Amino acid sequence: MMQKLKDFKLTPENSYYATGKRKEAIARVWLLKDHPNTFIVRSDKTRKEYDMKQYVQRETLFNKIMYPFKVTGQEGKFGIYATVRGGGISAQAEAIMYGVAKALLQHNPDLRPTLKKAGLLTRDAREKERKKYGQMGARAKYRWSKR
Repeated sequence: MMQKLKDFKLTPENSYYATGKRKEAIARVWLLKDHPNTFIVRSDKTRKEYDMKQYVQRETLFNKIMYPFKVTGQEGKFGIYATVRGGGISAQAEAIMYGVAKALLQHNPDLRPTLKKAGLLTRDAREKERKKYGQMGARAKYRWSKR
C-alpha cells in the first residue's frame, strides 16, 4: 500500500527541504526522517501522488534518484516526498536527484566533499536552444535549392 502526504505531516523538525532544477523541470524535494523507504512523487500536471518507481517507469531513472544516498551511505535512512512540474520524466528524475543531494547537505554539511566529488552539487545548466527565424529548428535549416 502506497503512503500519501495525508498520512504524515511535513515540518522542519521531521524533514529537510531543497529545490532541484534540470532543463524545464523543477522538483521540490523533502527528505523524511520518520518515514524511511517512502518514495512519493506529486505531479503538478495530473495533481496526483504516485509511487516514485511507478512514476519514473525506468529502473535506471530510479537508481539515478537514489544515487546521492548510495554515494553518501545514507540508504534506508530517509524517505522522499517530491513535487515536480515541467519537463519530461527524465529531466524530472534528474531534478529530484539534485534536490536530494542539496537536502542531504542540509542534514549533514560534512557530506559536501563526497557529494561534490560525485558531481551532484553542480546544476546541469544545459537548456533547449531556441528556434531561429528562417530555419526549421534551432540549427536545422530548410533545404536550399539553387534553381
